[in-house]
Amino acid sequence: MKNLFILFLFLCFGHQINAQAKFVSNNISLPRFNVGGEAQWYPAGLIFGLRSDLYYNKHENINLRIGYNLTDRQDFSKFNDNEKGGGFGFGVGYRYYVGKRKGIYLGIRTDFWWLDIDWTDFNESLQIDEMGTTEVVVFQPTIEIGYQFILDKHWIIAPAFTNGREINVISKGEDVGQGWITLIGLNVSYKLF
Repeated sequence: MKNLFILFLFLCFGHQINAQAKFVSNNISLPRFNVGGEAQWYPAGLIFGLRSDLYYNKHENINLRIGYNLTDRQDFSKFNDNEKGGGFGFGVGYRYYVGKRKGIYLGIRTDFWWLDIDWTDFNESLQIDEMGTTEVVVFQPTIEIGYQFILDKHWIIAPAFTNGREINVISKGEDVGQGWITLIGLNVSYKLF
């Protein structure tokens, strides 16, 4: 008897439950979430890391990255003849897409890097190479322009051109280089939902 009653309720009210589900799915857009990897090249180094993107509407996302910044500044620094090193960091960014989650996008990002820089500088008066290590926290605000390709239902690829500044905010040791930075990057991600 109980099973007949449940069947009766389902037949009478099942269409209303379905109508409510369609109403919810048509009026509430769940955010999309991607995870993936990213690499950026710049004349003095390479950044690579893991990233996530949260699309909270059809034209905007917030992204997070954790990564490693490997630098070989050679003689680019005004302070030393050679600087090499690296370290871990993280960043947060925002992107605005001209198309719906694809096509041209503009973005801003702020990264922080904890770098250990080994430096060498030739001392002319002593005629020897002086060497040392500087620990530095780098604040790196940037702007970017890129193009996002949607390859299929889940895979996305996005090359980007990025420009900004490296600012040494905390330094322990001798001065090391900082200044303008230009990066060329590529991120590949997989849409989870």
